[in-house]
Amino acid sequence: MTVLLTYQSSFHAPVLAREVVQMFRDARHVLDCTLGGGGHAQALLENGADVTGVDRDPEAIRAATARLVDYAATGRFRAYLTNYAQIAESELTDSSFDGILLDLGVSSHQLDDATRGFSFRPGAPLDMRMGVGSASDAAGLLNDADESTLAFIFREYADERRALRLAREIVHRRVAKPFALSDDLVNAIRAALGSSAGPHDFARLFQAVRIEVNDELAGLERALPELRDRLVAGGTLVVIAYHSGEDRIVKNAFRSWSADCVCQPKQPVCTCRGHSLGSTITRRPVTASEEETARNVRARSARLRAWRRAA
Repeated sequence: MTVLLTYQSSFHAPVLAREVVQMFRDARHVLDCTLGGGGHAQALLENGADVTGVDRDPEAIRAATARLVDYAATGRFRAYLTNYAQIAESELTDSSFDGILLDLGVSSHQLDDATRGFSFRPGAPLDMRMGVGSASDAAGLLNDADESTLAFIFREYADERRALRLAREIVHRRVAKPFALSDDLVNAIRAALGSSAGPHDFARLFQAVRIEVNDELAGLERALPELRDRLVAGGTLVVIAYHSGEDRIVKNAFRSWSADCVCQPKQPVCTCRGHSLGSTITRRPVTASEEETARNVRARSARLRAWRRAA
């Protein structure tokens, strides 16, 4: 097997590429649900698997298609513009795979491109849409959502104990001037959290808005059973998460699917399926090495979990 160091491109640096290839070492056809710049796809292609890639971001599709054009020419790679949470409504509705990969979160390119509005750098538009499937941008959310909705977003997705105060500050400010730029949200955060608020606070609160704009957690919950059912017998599902909420959803899903019984503890007679659907491969999440985190700071928060469908 090829020794992997990095498959970084100008679009994105794939995290845990070596570990992903190892998890799919026996897979012949892998669905990459978050294609990005094609780094994971290239690693899998070079190690013998055919890859079908999907992404909701048209820029990602263009970058990956250009990068992997030679594999596409031989029929080993194909790409589709779609949201992995809507795979049942895409051209892949009847397809099955022996490997499925989800690398969640935002790509390096999306973060670095100021026009996409994912970062809190001054003057960036409050957009944050990953691509197809986003009903509103970040500005629309901040200008239209009611106080309780905003408080829920900051509390649940950013663990912010002053979520209600921040929500009230946003509602108060938008009356005089609608939110349009990153500065508007940064200033509201500073006003609500105080002078001690800094980049760490901005990062997690902007992330919370991004998660809501793109329906990331609810979409993940809907998608996981659908993706599981697209695995052939013995197929492997690998998920890389960067947010505690994402990781919790994945961990709980894998645990439930691996259990023989999912009835309530005090229920006298089993009425569920009565057998496990497969087994969790990773007893604990796999994390990046010191070498990789030194090379790619984004890898620090990555948590890889894997599950295998029963043969």
